[in-house]
Parts: sequence; structure tokens; C-alpha cells
Amino acid sequence: MSEIHYREWGIASPRYWGLLAVLSAFVVAGGCAALYMERQGHWVTGMNNQIVWGIPHVFAIFLIVAASGALNVASVSSVFRQGLYQPLARLSGLMAITLLVGGLVILVLDLGRPDRLTVALTTFNFKSVFAWNLFLYIGFIAIVAVYMFTLMERKAMAYAQGVGILAFVWRLALTTATGSIFGFLVARQAYAAALMAPLFIVMSFAYGLALYLLIMLFTFAADARPLGDAVLRRLKNLLGVFVAVLFYFTLVYQLTYLYSAEHLAFAAFVLRDGGLYTWLFWAGWLLLGMLVPMGILFHPARGMQRGAVILAAGLVLLGGLCALYVIVVGGQAFPLEMFPDHTIIASGYHDGVDGAARAYTPTLPEWLLGMGGFALALLCTLVGVRVLRFLPVALPDEDTRS
Repeated sequence: MSEIHYREWGIASPRYWGLLAVLSAFVVAGGCAALYMERQGHWVTGMNNQIVWGIPHVFAIFLIVAASGALNVASVSSVFRQGLYQPLARLSGLMAITLLVGGLVILVLDLGRPDRLTVALTTFNFKSVFAWNLFLYIGFIAIVAVYMFTLMERKAMAYAQGVGILAFVWRLALTTATGSIFGFLVARQAYAAALMAPLFIVMSFAYGLALYLLIMLFTFAADARPLGDAVLRRLKNLLGVFVAVLFYFTLVYQLTYLYSAEHLAFAAFVLRDGGLYTWLFWAGWLLLGMLVPMGILFHPARGMQRGAVILAAGLVLLGGLCALYVIVVGGQAFPLEMFPDHTIIASGYHDGVDGAARAYTPTLPEWLLGMGGFALALLCTLVGVRVLRFLPVALPDEDTRS
């Protein structure tokens, strides 16, 4: 590979400042929405004592999962010694940190009492996966920051592979713990499955790489930096493979629930009787989120058209939000079976109530909080590439032969 030179994102036009202004407006709106919900109470949201994780949690978990997957390029570069990806490893690490920060900000502001965060940081119940995640999140940010230092400081490059391996293992642990939140949650029939952990790992690979592709293509195009087809071909093929593996795990996930008597009712709820959740599964998660992108990415002609790759990556992200909505919100909407084989005459816990009938409608403050966290992650990324040398000056095909 030819010598690669790095430079700050050179764009400083009114278009750039306008983009920052739009993202900042979303961030401010998200902060105001969080303050409004904190002052008024969560009764102003669509959440209730059955659905306590709403659309903000969908955005937060999506960003946390994508943060792990955004490190794909850096991991392939350092851990698996693929030189083609090395010039793009810096942007990969930056996005891993900014996406995780955006997701955590949403979680903190959706707690209801964010001022009591110090309690969560000083009091630990190690029987809870949430306590593990505190250390995994903070550790991930610290390790990736050190990893970026080894990639950007010439004297520290000798340690890049070792730190990269540690970051790779840590990100797998982080995503495993995130999936285990649902896998260990035995109180709800929709969860309590060991398959949740590997499913979330594969989700992170697909969603993180899709978001990385969009940011990479945007930054190179906006700054008129040459980007050859060799890099794009590798990344879009890798995304296609990850989406195909996710499709396989989704099938196994649903077949497992259909086979298990404990989860059979929830499988029927998602696949047939869930109303909005059924539509989101078939049209969003399955069709638009996996089948259509695979058709585009693996097509011999359209798969190399940059507009088609952007469309495929965008659909993967849309499918990811649908998937997490079905898992997070649909899993709570499914009625609890607190007393099997007994008929409940009256209960305040919604057991035996039609889950599709108990509609959850996110309110505007919830949407603003979720989108505000997403905007914060993008804002930090664009500022990062503007002030530090995360992007190569050019990646034409002749400079990426390895």
C-alpha cells in the first residue's frame, strides 16, 4: 500500500455550518424534551407501567449496538492484518466513541431522575447486567481512545495491534452484555433466550458498518476527496455478508421461538397477531432491512453504484430501528402470563390483555430525545473530523493495493 497522508476535513463552507446548526438544533430540542419529561413526569410520554422502555430506548440501544459495529473497520485492519482497511481505521474508532456517547446520553436523560446518576455510578449490584454495562461502556470509550492514539501517534504504532485486539474483545463483551439484558430477563416471555447475545453481536456488525459507510461516503464526497472503487467494493461486500448472517440469525431466532412452547405465543404475536409489530417485522425488519439490501449489495451492476450502496445502507439502518422496536417495545406489549393455566378476572399488570390492542404511541418529547441523541453522535463525528486528522487525503485504487 502506498503511503497514506491524513488531513482535517477541509470543508468550512456555509453548507457545513448549516449542517452543524441543524444537528445542534436537534440536540437542543432533545435536551429541552428531556427537561420537559423530567419536570412533568413520564406521564407526558406514551409509556406506562407495562411499556417502560419506549422509543428513546430504541434509539439508545441502536446507537450502542452500532457503536460496537462501527469499530469493524479498525478491528479488521489491526486484528486481522488487512492493510486495505488501515487508512479508514481512525474514522472507525471516532465513530465508535461518538455513537456510544450519543446512546448513553439518551439513556441517562430517559431515566426519569438523571440527577441521581451518581447513585448508579457508586452503588453496584453485580447480579444485574446493567451494573456490568457501566464498566463495559466506560472501558470501551477508554480503550478505543487509547487505540486511536496508537494509530495516530507514530511512536505508539508498535502497540496498535495489541490494543486493537483488546478493543475487539471488549466490544464483543459489550454487545454480549447488551443482548444479555434481554436474554437474562426471565420475567417476560418475549425475552429469556440465550440467542439474544449472538443476535445483538451480528446486529452490531451490520448496523455499525452501514452507518460507517454512509458517514465515510459523505465526508469524502463533501470534501472532494478521491475514493476508489476497491475500498467501496470491499466494504459493501462485507456489509452484504453481515446482513446475510443477520438474516440467518433472525430465521434461527424465530424458529427457536416457534419450537419452544414457552415462546410460541410470542412468536405468533410477532409473526401474525401483533398488528403494528407484525408489520414492522415483515416489512421493516425482514423485507426493507435485509432482503432488499442484500439484493442491492450482491447485484453485479447496481452493487457498485454509489447511490445504490447508500440506499442499501440506509435501508439496513431503517430495518435495524424496526427490529429493535419489535424486540424492545413489542416484547413489553406482549401480555404477561403471570399465572399459567389460570383465568385472571381482574389485574393491574395487563396479563391476558391483547398486546396489539394496548397500543403504545410515542409522544413528541420521546421522538425529540431519541433524535437528539442521534444528532449529538453525528455532530461530534463531524466536529471530530474537522479538527483532527481522522480522514486520509485520498484513497484512489492505485494507493490501496495491498
